[in-house]
Amino acid sequence: MRLLIVLCLFISGHTLAQNDILAKDYFKKGEFEKALHEYKKLYKQSPSNPNYINPLIKTYQELEQYNAAETLLIELLERIKYPPFLVELGYNYQIQNQLEKANQQYNKAISSLDDNVNYAFAMARNFQNHSLLNETITVYEKAMALNPKLDFTLQLAQIYGEQGNIEKMFTSYIDFAQLNKNNLSSIKRAINDFISEDSLNENNTIFRKILIRKLQQEPNVLWNDLLSWLFIQQKDYKKAFIQEKAIFNRQPESLLRIQELASIASKENENDISKEIWEYIIDTSQNKDTTLNAYFNLLQLETNIALPEHYKTIEATYNELFKKFGLFSQTFKLQIAYAHFLAFYKNETAKATSFLEKTIELPLTKLQLAEVKLELGDILVLQEKFNQALIYYTQIQRNVKNSTISQKARFKVAKASYYKGDFKWAESQLKILKASTSQLMANDALDLKLLITDNKYEDSLQTALKLYAKADLLTFQNKTDSAITILNTILKNHKTEPIIAQALLKQAQLFESKSQFEKAKTNYEAIIENYRDGILADDAYFALANIYQKQLNQPKKAKALYEQIIFNHADSIYFVEARKKYRALRGDAIN
Repeated sequence: MRLLIVLCLFISGHTLAQNDILAKDYFKKGEFEKALHEYKKLYKQSPSNPNYINPLIKTYQELEQYNAAETLLIELLERIKYPPFLVELGYNYQIQNQLEKANQQYNKAISSLDDNVNYAFAMARNFQNHSLLNETITVYEKAMALNPKLDFTLQLAQIYGEQGNIEKMFTSYIDFAQLNKNNLSSIKRAINDFISEDSLNENNTIFRKILIRKLQQEPNVLWNDLLSWLFIQQKDYKKAFIQEKAIFNRQPESLLRIQELASIASKENENDISKEIWEYIIDTSQNKDTTLNAYFNLLQLETNIALPEHYKTIEATYNELFKKFGLFSQTFKLQIAYAHFLAFYKNETAKATSFLEKTIELPLTKLQLAEVKLELGDILVLQEKFNQALIYYTQIQRNVKNSTISQKARFKVAKASYYKGDFKWAESQLKILKASTSQLMANDALDLKLLITDNKYEDSLQTALKLYAKADLLTFQNKTDSAITILNTILKNHKTEPIIAQALLKQAQLFESKSQFEKAKTNYEAIIENYRDGILADDAYFALANIYQKQLNQPKKAKALYEQIIFNHADSIYFVEARKKYRALRGDAIN
């Protein structure tokens, strides 16, 4: 008997589910008569189920059977006594333009909260579903006044945003963050939709003024945190640094936030402020690892922007650090950086190799040893001693299998083979790397594989591809001018080959690295004009837009180029960033 009951319940539940799917499908297709037939059956079988009640009401309204909807709602209110249905009854009058009757029901619904405030959320949701935002706000505010334990601050913030009441929205989000610090990341994401990179944007100004006012009234690191975050969005890292120092002065446990700010500024090529922040960390830190990391990043920054006449000072700094902190495993990253500086900037490869061979003798972990060998391999590639470099790269793959650095070593094997013209072996290694766990590594491997595959059959001697590989090697060797010259040879002598677009892009990037933006612009324009249907078009649009925006101060032209990516290259890796920049240039108040 029990089994029979269970079986009947199962069959009944299954039938309801099937009918529900059918009813939804009819409603979605606009076949409201059929949908009504199904929803009536569902309602009859389960007369208290809101999943059937609400769609049944909507279906009546779509068919303009307002009297039937009214009768149903009145019956429900008498039977279930559920005040949120008063909102639905009021809306049923509103869509018939019976506004007085509608408002009577809305007021009745809101008044019912005096008897039971627990209906507030459902009632507010019904108001919001019908875009009755003022009534939604009234419900939330009244509920919180009746029961201070209820907190609808977040919901109110969202409603204020929908209304365009930006100041109230920001204030509500900030108030919610103050009481719910664990949700700060979510709050920042919500606020981010209403601000832009433009510090003069009206919303940015409102948000900043609210926070400064809060800071003046009641010092709290939360206000500093949000101000710092705002300044970072605006790429005003100097002002963000002031806020981060204020936070650290009140909570001096860790410099991690300030380190992260320095890294962000470095990535954005804001070298002056990045240098200032790293120097502050060096002066402030009581932790040796933090200090060494700051020195490492500071020297990387200084090396990247240094002229040859500054190299002597940089080398002296390295030697002073080794004298102060010693040559041991804790400074191995600095040792690798120093060897790289000697080889790639001062062209003292023998000195660099000799130095790293001493580093290998230190008690290093397997991963640390792999990093040293990776640099030794790179120095050998710099000298075009490819076979010797491959020995180091292969050792890394064997000794630290399935690690990120092992995948990096395999990519360098492929790159070294590519440099010396062994495209077949390079391809075999790149094929393996396409499935790399590191997305960046997989993308780099795919890009190089496509370059080889797309160009190796065009010319049996592979002349253009070999020249391009040579230009790539010269770039790796910091011989930018020579690389540009080689690429010119390709552009001049191989005009009909598919590698031309790649050569134009590579050369444009090299021009940019030398701040020759007009030359870079010419190349990007040539790609857009002649290869707009190729896979590099979006690269050219995005890079050219950045030049117009950041270097040539022509925002209208930049906006038009970002627009090309948005409408014609929706699958581009630049799509999201292009859309963000386009909207900022268009002056959108809300993203």
